[in-house]
Order: sequence, then C-alpha cells, then structure tokens
Amino acid sequence: MKNFYNIKLDNRLYLCAKKVRQEKSIVDIGADHAYLAIWLVLNKLVRHAIATDIRKGPLLNSVHNIKKFGLEDKIEARRSDGLDEINPYEVDDIIIAGMGGELIAQIISRADWLKEKSKHLILQPMSSESELREFLNREHFKIDSEQAIIDNNKVYTVMSVFFEETFYNFDKLYPYIGRLGDNLTFENYSYIKKVIKDLKNKLKGYVLTKQLKKSSDISEIILELEKIIKENER
Repeated sequence: MKNFYNIKLDNRLYLCAKKVRQEKSIVDIGADHAYLAIWLVLNKLVRHAIATDIRKGPLLNSVHNIKKFGLEDKIEARRSDGLDEINPYEVDDIIIAGMGGELIAQIISRADWLKEKSKHLILQPMSSESELREFLNREHFKIDSEQAIIDNNKVYTVMSVFFEETFYNFDKLYPYIGRLGDNLTFENYSYIKKVIKDLKNKLKGYVLTKQLKKSSDISEIILELEKIIKENER
C-alpha cells in the first residue's frame, strides 16, 4: 500500500502509476474515486488528468475527491463510456485497470485513434488476459513490457502497450504469459503457475467432452509453461 497525502494506492494501481510516462497527460478509465489520477498529480508526475466513469455515483465520488484536494485545475472528472468522450489530443497515456480483458479490448476497439505511436496504453485486466493479449496482437498493439503483481493474495498483470503497425508475435505462449517470461520475478513466476493451474482445469473439461484437438493444444502449452517453471527452480 502506497500512502501519499492520505491517498492510498493498492499494489495494482501503484504498479499502473509506475508505468505512466512523466510529464504527460493521462486518462484513467473507470476511475471510481479518482485516487490514481489524484496520486499522480500530487506527485507531480503528470501535467493533467481526466478521470472517467460511465456510472453517476463513482463519478460524483471522483468530483468530491478532486475538490477535496483542490485539484480542479489539474484533474477533470468526465462521464464517458470507455474512451467514447475522450478526444485524441487530450491525452498521451491511457490507463484501463480493474476490468475484464474482453471489456478492455472492446474499449480499445472503439477508439481508432489509439493506433498512433505516441499513445501509450497501461492495461490491468482482472480476467480474460489471454483474450486481451490475442486481441492486442491481432490489432498490432505491442506489449512493450509486462509485470505481475500480488494484491490481497491474488496475482494480476500490468501491461505497457504501444501500437506498432508491423508488429505481430507468433510465439504460441504469448497469449498466455505475454512478456512475463522475460524476467521471472517472484510475482511473474506466481502468475505463470496460476496460468498452468487454470489451463489444467480447462484441459479436464476438454477431455470430458472429448475435444481432442483442443486437449492436445492445451496439453502442449502446459508442458511448455512447466518447462519455464522447472528451469526457474533449478
């Protein structure tokens, strides 16, 4: 837990904050209480921030907190469904955290202006990470770096993403662990073990329903991931 001016960021949001480029303008999608935007501004890490939410209640919470810290000139609370109400020229870094991977993909797919090299995405999916990575790969968004984090005994991942028109990763493990294999920290190691456990549960379903091709493919992925784990344990 990181505490600054009575703003507490959990481990997930703190890692997101560390990925933000300094002196840029940011938008935090689904900001809830706007704590991340407030923390970044109080630390003088960003020039300007927009905190959005589609729901009226959380947006009012953001407005209240922004006023509480006297940051009305630095942070704007705006009602928006994803990035629908955000103009491309307003922001450089886009944070989408605390949502399912498929919803994050939907939000990105509705904003063609993100396919611009100067834009930087910071993504923290709560689920469906492999679907999100597959979407990013298909749309030529490159995961520049990725790091896992443990928060309340659960392991999550934070992705730093840029658009690169010629990018496409053909590694069969990429949808499952992205760039986490680049640096096997304890958190990244824990994430890969969680993926293996989830895939084994999925494999049981495929075996029961006699989906032989899917069973074979998943078994191969599990073996490759287990090799990474064993090599790290030596």
